[in-house]
Amino acid sequence: MEGNYYMIHDYLIFIGVFAIFFFLTVSIYLFSQNQKFKINNAKLSEANKMIQQRLNEVQLEHIGTKLNPHLFKNILNSVQSHAYQTYMSLDKLANVLDYILYESNSKFVSPKEELNFALSLIEINKIKINPLFDFRIKSKIDKSDAIFEEKVFAPLISVDLIENAFKHTDFLAQDSFISVQMELQQGIFSMKVSNKASLKNTLQKEKSGFGSQSLDQRLKMIYNNFYTLHKNSKNGIFTAELTINLGEFYDKMHYS
Repeated sequence: MEGNYYMIHDYLIFIGVFAIFFFLTVSIYLFSQNQKFKINNAKLSEANKMIQQRLNEVQLEHIGTKLNPHLFKNILNSVQSHAYQTYMSLDKLANVLDYILYESNSKFVSPKEELNFALSLIEINKIKINPLFDFRIKSKIDKSDAIFEEKVFAPLISVDLIENAFKHTDFLAQDSFISVQMELQQGIFSMKVSNKASLKNTLQKEKSGFGSQSLDQRLKMIYNNFYTLHKNSKNGIFTAELTINLGEFYDKMHYS
């Protein structure tokens, strides 16, 4: 009996020591995770401050038009509300703001720069969309094209079509979708954007900002006979298709 007593006593001591060790291990792990979380939050807060400062510096004066700053305010709010994608999103947002702040002051940028900007803008807007939403993007870009890195593309031309698709889509509707197709082949750039138009939001021309009327005016002023822009609405699906013959426009710029 005495031997059993000591065995039980030793067993209880072992259990107690193990419980203390387990508790300490879990406590240390939770403490370290909490510290990492605090560090990540501090980095995130600092990054958001930097983006906010950069956002406040952005002025979008270009050929008498302005890009609606509320677009980027909404983007920043979306980024902040989706912590799991924050670092990637802030990086994309920084690229977009840098492009608007610096490159948009140039009369022309390269198709490479504009297309990178458009893709970054799309990725940021996608943060607001349910992962199950029908979003389609197709890019067929010939990077060996002679004009791919030539200064021949008017900056921010792609913004209007992308912004309108996201602005005028009801993301809660079952049959909603957004489709973006971009192509650069043999000096010809084409962009086709389609979306299921929201019944709650009738498409209207903007009175200010980078609206449809502004886009038409810019295209006519810059590319004249070297572009086409077609828009139509059928069965609730709105489609805009832009084509610019950058190759011929480049030849005219340099050899006329």
